[in-house]
Amino acid sequence: MDVNETLLPGVGLRYEFDNADGDRIGVIAHRKGHFEVLVYASKDPDRARRVFRLTEREAEAMAQILGAPRMVESYADLTKEVPGLDAGQVEVGSHSPYAGRPLGDTQARTRTGASIVAVVRDEQVLASPGPDEMLHAHDVLVVIGTADGIVAVRQLVEQG
Repeated sequence: MDVNETLLPGVGLRYEFDNADGDRIGVIAHRKGHFEVLVYASKDPDRARRVFRLTEREAEAMAQILGAPRMVESYADLTKEVPGLDAGQVEVGSHSPYAGRPLGDTQARTRTGASIVAVVRDEQVLASPGPDEMLHAHDVLVVIGTADGIVAVRQLVEQG
């Protein structure tokens, strides 16, 4: 897919692409931090209708929502290419000994050989979380490792 980027002096950047339905979609990233999503008229590509406006924080949330499934999908694709490597998801239950504690306290990689590569919290994805990342009840950990390693992370998170 081709995305055209145009500098709008004094305003910011405009990104445009054609979607599968043939619509021309535009996003204007304003210098002040907000974003506008536009749809261009098919008969007049110089006319656009603003669909909605997002604050910087809202745009970040939207990007995470749209990016979360793709990121998990890409890990799954990676595991298909490497024999013996699997991807799994482990939920931090409300009674987990690690709920409310930093990820580093689990020592998951050292103890299981599997790596926690992301934390999914609500609609937010925290890729490559550091050891200081606090775990919350109902977080979903994206784990890469052997099947046994993923099972071991699940047991570790559930029982300590």
